[in-house]
Amino acid sequence: MGQGITITGEVTQSARLDKALAEASEFSRERIKALIAKGHVEIDGKIATSPSAKVLEGASFRIAVPPAAEPEAQPQDIPLDVVYEDEHLIVVNKPAGMVVHPAAGNPDGTLVNALLHHCHGRLSGIGGVARPGIVHRIDKDTSGLLVVAKSDKAHEGLARQFKDHSIHRRYLAVCAGHPSPPEGTIEGRIGRSDSNRKKMTLLEKNSSRGKHAITHFKTLKNLDSSALIECRLETGRTHQVRVHCASIGHALLGDPTYGRTPAKLRPVLKHLEFARQALHAQSLGFEHPVSGQWIEFSSEPPADMRELIDELGR
Repeated sequence: MGQGITITGEVTQSARLDKALAEASEFSRERIKALIAKGHVEIDGKIATSPSAKVLEGASFRIAVPPAAEPEAQPQDIPLDVVYEDEHLIVVNKPAGMVVHPAAGNPDGTLVNALLHHCHGRLSGIGGVARPGIVHRIDKDTSGLLVVAKSDKAHEGLARQFKDHSIHRRYLAVCAGHPSPPEGTIEGRIGRSDSNRKKMTLLEKNSSRGKHAITHFKTLKNLDSSALIECRLETGRTHQVRVHCASIGHALLGDPTYGRTPAKLRPVLKHLEFARQALHAQSLGFEHPVSGQWIEFSSEPPADMRELIDELGR
């Protein structure tokens, strides 16, 4: 059971209550509606009862978010590609299609379920019962390297390195078009989209929302109407590579959320049955949180990405 939190602030625009609070708090409108229904929302000191009520800009709000009761993840005998393991941590090569931890819609079959079985339940408890050992994530349909903490000491040490951006992470991606210039840096705040709360977006420079994100990219090879690029992350924001590449007009091939595959290349992806974003977490380097030794790992892209690169390179 987690701890509840209280969020306070002022409404930034006059609108329906659920819409205004979703904008001000970054909760989804559905989540706001549910909190209103349970009496957890106050406007100007009075309990709100209707999500459709009009609220004026400048009104004060208070949202009392109750503790989240997380379902405890169960061990499952699912094969794992283990790259490195010791008593404190484990590095795995996650296949595309596997969710990292249980959540709504994905109660089992996740990397956490597999790890609980493989590690006999010995994972860091800092992330809670639904996310034991999880220090960082990669998207369901992104393949590649992920480090997981087995001890609390390792979890704390890894989390500190992620926070100060000292962990080295490089991704391979296939993007639409040929970036010009062929290498550079994409920088900007990433936050939830106003039009679709399930999407992230690059926010205006003066926005107070979202989190600062930096991606360095380099073209490795120009392909047919596309390019193989390497992305080095300074930060690790949700969907960072996908959002940043789309923001410069070079969305990742196969990405169903942030881009449309060029018409010329759709028959190729269909023929190869390639139906995910072309993104692979290729390398991961960090200071071992217990020994202090620098360790680094790399992973070749899986067969589906190699086939895509080969086909587009002909």
